[in-house]
Amino acid sequence: MITTIGVRDISRNINLLQNYDYLDIEDKKTKEYKGLLISAKYADEIKAFLKKKLQKERQKELDEIMKFAGIASGDTQNMTIQEIKTKRIDL
Repeated sequence: MITTIGVRDISRNINLLQNYDYLDIEDKKTKEYKGLLISAKYADEIKAFLKKKLQKERQKELDEIMKFAGIASGDTQNMTIQEIKTKRIDL
């Protein structure tokens, strides 16, 4: 089951989480979405999913940086664009 609760409702009754799979949290006054509370039975699955996702994002950022690291260190001097692309694919 799923429901939306206010931030203050959490402090008043934390046992709400036992009755639901997850709770959307919003500021009742401004209707601003604040976050998500997940039931303990799904916590490990969500943690594993987020860990994989964050690792992919970090690796992508690192790959982008490493593209230019070779240029800065002079590894690509006197190489054609085709040679640079081939070298990058081989890595």
